[in-house]
Amino acid sequence: MEANVDLAAVGRLIASPARAAMLDALFDGRSWSVGDLAAAAGVAPSTASEHLRLLLAGGLVVDGRDGRHHRFRLRGPDVAEALELLGTLAPAAPPSGLKQATRNGALHAARTCYDHLAGRLGVAVTDALVERGHLLGPEQDFAPTPGGERAFERIGVDVAALRRARRPLARACLDWSERRPHLAGALGAALLARLEAAGGLERLPTPRAVRLLAPGEALLHRLGVVPAAP
Repeated sequence: MEANVDLAAVGRLIASPARAAMLDALFDGRSWSVGDLAAAAGVAPSTASEHLRLLLAGGLVVDGRDGRHHRFRLRGPDVAEALELLGTLAPAAPPSGLKQATRNGALHAARTCYDHLAGRLGVAVTDALVERGHLLGPEQDFAPTPGGERAFERIGVDVAALRRARRPLARACLDWSERRPHLAGALGAALLARLEAAGGLERLPTPRAVRLLAPGEALLHRLGVVPAAP
């Protein structure tokens, strides 16, 4: 690592509990308004705007407009994957009550990690794809096998097109709650998008938490995958 890389600057950005809460909310891959992020962080909108100004300057988020309103999202999958990896180093925070414990349980069971599946469900699906022979192991970054490419094509995932994109086709992303890798990269994102397009996932009230529905199970069955219950 070059000596002129200022890791402390990134550390200062995520050291604020309010900014950390905003980044956690943005992990769902969608764009959020200032008001929604203020509510997620438990601060006033004016305070949230100042925190977002710092996150923008630090390159962790980007903004855009929805009509007259600013909306914010993570800069991209590289930021999401770096933050997910940091989560594996952070100590677990004990729940402050039943509501927090319920929220934690939902996130551990199944969640989105920016634009791909994570939690017990994400790891179970990845494990099943490896066991089926559709993906190589994590040491090969879960690269799809020739048979796996054909299986993904059968459910409407154009692997050839994904290969032509700038983003890595497949990556092993270390899951902060399971401490084991799940499928990320363009293929992980495409699988999540396909599940959602088929009505196979339900977004729960807890931000980022999801539940696998019957159409999603059917889609995975077409891959020859029956994931263990999360």
